[in-house]
Amino acid sequence: MSSMVKFVYLASQSPRRRQLLEQLGVAYELLLPGIDEDPEALEAALKHEAPAAYVKRVTGLKIDAALLRMARRKLPPAPILCSDTTVARGRLIYGKPDDEMHARSMLSELAGKTHRVLTAVVVQHGLQRFSALSTSRVTFDAMTPDQISRYVATGEPLGKAGAYAIQGRASMHVSCINGSYSGIMGLPLRETASLLRSAGLEI
Repeated sequence: MSSMVKFVYLASQSPRRRQLLEQLGVAYELLLPGIDEDPEALEAALKHEAPAAYVKRVTGLKIDAALLRMARRKLPPAPILCSDTTVARGRLIYGKPDDEMHARSMLSELAGKTHRVLTAVVVQHGLQRFSALSTSRVTFDAMTPDQISRYVATGEPLGKAGAYAIQGRASMHVSCINGSYSGIMGLPLRETASLLRSAGLEI
């Protein structure tokens, strides 16, 4: 294992992923998309795509874009970390809601049921690519339309897969979590630490 790796590039705009990486004590620099990039376009699902295949493919696209970004900006080499999270029920993928109405619709479908949260993580260092997939299950209480509307009015569901943030107010409606809490937040710490060690970071 090389001791030369001192930091990683985090190719994510998510403040939660930054917070989780800080929790691991990992030094990082942000490697964010430029104004000429459309990161949301990478997240479009293909027809009949299974949730696990979708989240792994999107994370691969994100890391490819980050590698090009690093080369274009002539940045010093270091491992790059990318992650993507999706919510699924059966083969149905719940991405980020388009607006408040879409968020209410998603939450009404998830309420009173159990769904999966899949987070794929990829670390690329040089020519080596290390990847992992974390799958957790979350069960919501039944929610009244009024409860859903009040939650959506907080603005928290917008920009979140499945229209909720597990670490936010949605937690009052969650009856059961089976899996990785950090994975549901967007960066499974156990898997991430393992991948970063494989890339030569001492954690």
